[in-house]
Amino acid sequence: MRTFAVLLGSVFLVACSAGDHEDLREWMKTVALDSKARIPPLPVVEPYEPVAYDVGNLLDPFRPAKVGPEEKKGGGGFRPDLDRPREPLELYPLESLKYVGVMTRRKVSYAIIQVDATLYQVKVGNYMGQNFGVVVNVSESEITLRELIQDSAGDWVERTSTLLLQEKGAK
Repeated sequence: MRTFAVLLGSVFLVACSAGDHEDLREWMKTVALDSKARIPPLPVVEPYEPVAYDVGNLLDPFRPAKVGPEEKKGGGGFRPDLDRPREPLELYPLESLKYVGVMTRRKVSYAIIQVDATLYQVKVGNYMGQNFGVVVNVSESEITLRELIQDSAGDWVERTSTLLLQEKGAK
Protein backbone atom coordinates (compact mmCIF):
# COMPACT_ATOMS: atom_id res chain seq x y z
CA MET A 1 0.00 0.00 0.00
CA ARG A 2 2.75 2.30 0.81
CA THR A 3 4.48 1.76 -2.47
CA PHE A 4 1.26 2.44 -4.28
CA ALA A 5 0.83 5.82 -2.54
CA VAL A 6 4.40 6.84 -3.41
CA LEU A 7 3.92 5.80 -7.01
CA LEU A 8 0.62 7.69 -7.29
CA GLY A 9 2.18 10.83 -5.78
CA SER A 10 5.07 10.78 -8.24
CA VAL A 11 2.67 10.38 -11.19
CA PHE A 12 0.72 13.47 -10.08
CA LEU A 13 3.95 15.44 -9.72
CA VAL A 14 5.11 14.51 -13.22
CA ALA A 15 1.68 15.37 -14.63
CA CYS A 16 1.73 18.89 -13.10
CA SER A 17 5.23 19.70 -14.27
CA ALA A 18 4.89 18.31 -17.74
CA GLY A 19 2.38 20.96 -18.88
CA ASP A 20 3.50 24.03 -20.83
CA HIS A 21 3.06 27.24 -18.89
CA GLU A 22 3.57 29.59 -21.75
CA ASP A 23 0.76 31.91 -20.66
CA LEU A 24 2.47 32.37 -17.29
CA ARG A 25 5.80 33.18 -18.94
CA GLU A 26 4.12 35.71 -21.27
CA TRP A 27 2.46 37.47 -18.35
CA MET A 28 5.81 37.73 -16.51
CA LYS A 29 7.41 39.37 -19.58
CA THR A 30 4.67 42.02 -19.93
CA VAL A 31 4.76 42.87 -16.26
CA ALA A 32 8.57 43.18 -16.36
CA LEU A 33 8.37 45.58 -19.32
CA ASP A 34 5.86 47.87 -17.61
CA SER A 35 7.66 48.11 -14.29
CA LYS A 36 10.73 50.30 -14.15
CA ALA A 37 12.88 50.93 -11.11
CA ARG A 38 12.62 54.51 -9.89
CA ILE A 39 15.93 55.50 -8.27
CA PRO A 40 16.14 59.07 -6.97
CA PRO A 41 19.02 61.14 -8.29
CA LEU A 42 22.12 61.48 -6.15
CA PRO A 43 22.40 64.63 -4.03
CA VAL A 44 24.64 67.40 -5.26
CA VAL A 45 27.94 67.40 -3.39
CA GLU A 46 29.12 70.91 -2.58
CA PRO A 47 32.86 71.47 -2.78
CA TYR A 48 34.78 71.73 0.52
CA GLU A 49 36.17 75.15 1.34
CA PRO A 50 38.99 75.06 3.90
CA VAL A 51 39.04 77.76 6.60
CA ALA A 52 42.29 79.36 7.66
CA TYR A 53 43.05 78.90 11.39
CA ASP A 54 44.77 81.93 12.87
CA VAL A 55 46.14 81.13 16.32
CA GLY A 56 48.00 84.39 16.78
CA ASN A 57 45.27 86.09 18.84
CA LEU A 58 43.85 83.06 20.67
CA LEU A 59 44.74 81.71 24.12
CA ASP A 60 46.84 78.58 24.25
CA PRO A 61 44.56 75.84 25.65
CA PHE A 62 47.58 73.80 26.79
CA ARG A 63 49.22 76.52 28.87
CA PRO A 64 49.67 75.29 32.47
CA ALA A 65 47.92 78.38 33.88
CA LYS A 66 44.72 77.30 32.08
CA VAL A 67 44.47 74.23 34.27
CA GLY A 68 44.36 76.10 37.60
CA PRO A 69 43.61 79.63 38.74
CA GLU A 70 46.14 82.23 37.74
CA GLU A 71 48.31 83.73 40.46
CA LYS A 72 47.29 87.26 41.24
CA LYS A 73 49.96 89.74 42.15
CA GLY A 74 49.15 92.34 44.74
CA GLY A 75 45.40 91.46 44.77
CA GLY A 76 44.08 93.26 47.83
CA GLY A 77 40.54 92.45 49.00
CA PHE A 78 39.71 90.02 51.78
CA ARG A 79 42.19 87.54 53.18
CA PRO A 80 41.83 85.22 56.16
CA ASP A 81 44.18 85.70 59.08
CA LEU A 82 46.16 82.46 58.97
CA ASP A 83 48.51 83.47 61.81
CA ARG A 84 45.88 83.68 64.58
CA PRO A 85 45.36 80.71 66.90
CA ARG A 86 42.52 78.40 65.88
CA GLU A 87 39.43 78.09 68.06
CA PRO A 88 37.89 74.68 68.87
CA LEU A 89 34.71 75.18 66.81
CA GLU A 90 36.73 75.81 63.61
CA LEU A 91 37.38 72.08 63.37
CA TYR A 92 33.72 71.37 62.55
CA PRO A 93 31.61 72.28 59.51
CA LEU A 94 28.62 74.54 60.23
CA GLU A 95 26.20 71.72 59.40
CA SER A 96 27.41 69.71 62.41
CA LEU A 97 27.03 72.59 64.89
CA LYS A 98 23.74 73.02 66.80
CA TYR A 99 22.63 76.33 68.28
CA VAL A 100 20.77 75.19 71.41
CA GLY A 101 20.42 78.32 73.54
CA VAL A 102 21.50 81.82 74.48
CA MET A 103 22.44 83.48 77.75
CA THR A 104 23.33 87.06 78.63
CA ARG A 105 25.97 88.16 81.14
CA ARG A 106 26.84 91.82 81.72
CA LYS A 107 24.93 92.83 78.57
CA VAL A 108 26.90 90.41 76.38
CA SER A 109 24.97 87.61 74.64
CA TYR A 110 26.59 84.18 74.55
CA ALA A 111 25.29 81.47 72.24
CA ILE A 112 25.39 77.88 73.44
CA ILE A 113 26.66 75.58 70.68
CA GLN A 114 26.48 71.79 70.91
CA VAL A 115 28.90 69.53 69.05
CA ASP A 116 28.35 65.83 69.68
CA ALA A 117 27.88 65.82 73.47
CA THR A 118 30.00 68.91 74.26
CA LEU A 119 28.66 72.45 74.82
CA TYR A 120 30.57 75.62 73.88
CA GLN A 121 29.95 79.32 74.59
CA VAL A 122 30.31 81.67 71.62
CA LYS A 123 30.08 85.48 71.52
CA VAL A 124 30.51 88.13 68.83
CA GLY A 125 34.08 87.97 67.53
CA ASN A 126 34.59 84.23 68.04
CA TYR A 127 35.34 81.97 65.07
CA MET A 128 33.44 78.83 64.11
CA GLY A 129 33.05 76.62 61.05
CA GLN A 130 35.68 75.60 58.52
CA ASN A 131 35.34 78.68 56.28
CA PHE A 132 36.97 81.25 58.59
CA GLY A 133 33.53 82.21 59.94
CA VAL A 134 33.49 85.01 62.53
CA VAL A 135 30.37 85.58 64.65
CA VAL A 136 28.94 89.04 63.92
CA ASN A 137 25.61 88.80 65.76
CA VAL A 138 24.03 86.62 68.43
CA SER A 139 20.25 86.88 68.83
CA GLU A 140 17.73 84.66 70.58
CA SER A 141 16.74 82.99 67.31
CA GLU A 142 19.98 82.83 65.27
CA ILE A 143 23.72 83.36 65.04
CA THR A 144 24.99 85.38 62.08
CA LEU A 145 28.46 84.60 60.71
CA ARG A 146 30.65 86.28 58.10
CA GLU A 147 32.66 83.63 56.29
CA LEU A 148 35.56 83.95 53.85
CA ILE A 149 35.54 81.50 50.96
CA GLN A 150 37.58 81.24 47.78
CA ASP A 151 35.76 81.64 44.47
CA SER A 152 36.71 79.85 41.25
CA ALA A 153 39.26 82.57 40.39
CA GLY A 154 41.04 82.13 43.73
CA ASP A 155 39.83 85.42 45.24
CA TRP A 156 38.54 85.52 48.81
CA VAL A 157 34.93 86.68 49.05
CA GLU A 158 32.65 87.25 52.02
CA ARG A 159 29.52 85.21 52.58
CA THR A 160 26.92 85.60 55.31
CA SER A 161 25.67 82.43 56.99
CA THR A 162 23.21 81.88 59.80
CA LEU A 163 22.83 79.17 62.38
CA LEU A 164 19.23 78.89 63.59
CA LEU A 165 18.18 77.98 67.10
CA GLN A 166 17.31 74.28 67.30
CA GLU A 167 13.96 73.35 68.80
CA LYS A 168 13.98 71.15 71.89
CA GLY A 169 12.68 68.02 70.10
CA ALA A 170 14.67 68.53 66.84
CA LYS A 171 17.94 66.74 66.26
